[in-house]
Amino acid sequence: MDVPPPTKLLDFSGRVVIVTGAGSGLGRGIATRFAEAGAAVAVHYRASEAGAKAVAAAIEAAGGRAVTVQGDMTRPADAERVVARAVEALGALDAMINNAGVYPLAPLLEMTERDWDAVVDANLKSVHLGTQAAARRMVAQGRGGAIVNVATIEGQNPAPRHSHYDAAKGGVLMHTRCAALELGPHGIRVNAVSPGLIDRAGLERDWPDGVSRYLAKAPLGRLGRPDDVADACLFLASPAARWITGADLVVDGGVLTCTAY
Repeated sequence: MDVPPPTKLLDFSGRVVIVTGAGSGLGRGIATRFAEAGAAVAVHYRASEAGAKAVAAAIEAAGGRAVTVQGDMTRPADAERVVARAVEALGALDAMINNAGVYPLAPLLEMTERDWDAVVDANLKSVHLGTQAAARRMVAQGRGGAIVNVATIEGQNPAPRHSHYDAAKGGVLMHTRCAALELGPHGIRVNAVSPGLIDRAGLERDWPDGVSRYLAKAPLGRLGRPDDVADACLFLASPAARWITGADLVVDGGVLTCTAY
């Protein structure tokens, strides 16, 4: 492949990216950052229609290209339709960011089968189906591509009342490696990003003890921001990471270096 000069490594002009779960929070930050890098962005949502339309409108107002695509990424037909709609509207597919997921709490001994299935489907099955649908399109295009899965540091270091979530995200990390192995011959790179605690409006009010513990442990002394994770996704989807696949990039301010966390 042609290697761009350093100043162009993160230039996504002329490229198309799908970001799942982009109607709010971290997904919104990722979609916005790719648009700032020049990408045309398919802003996926399941239920946050107003949020997704606001993200797309902001991208277009800044001079970019965006389209909203709705679908339940835990359903095979929806995953295929999301990718098809994005390609129909924007012309191709160069990168898929599997970000959609849920983050509920449930004690292990009180967790129902329904609780377990809902979380594993939303966080792991959605990644599998999104990867399948995107990779099929990329293989058909014949020019490779990049897939980035948003995992979590809890895939390596568990948290209480999160056995379903942590198991699913641990599965995302292994699925990433398996997909990298199988898709590499097609020129498709698959990597993961594992964020730590990402700040949001009301977080310190909702979880003051958790925020305090995180700040006390993080060597870099602050919570993460959506752009911290978005830039990691940007890197892994770019030619700057052209010889990186099957990797997990931890973006946590150094918290995993602290064994006591």
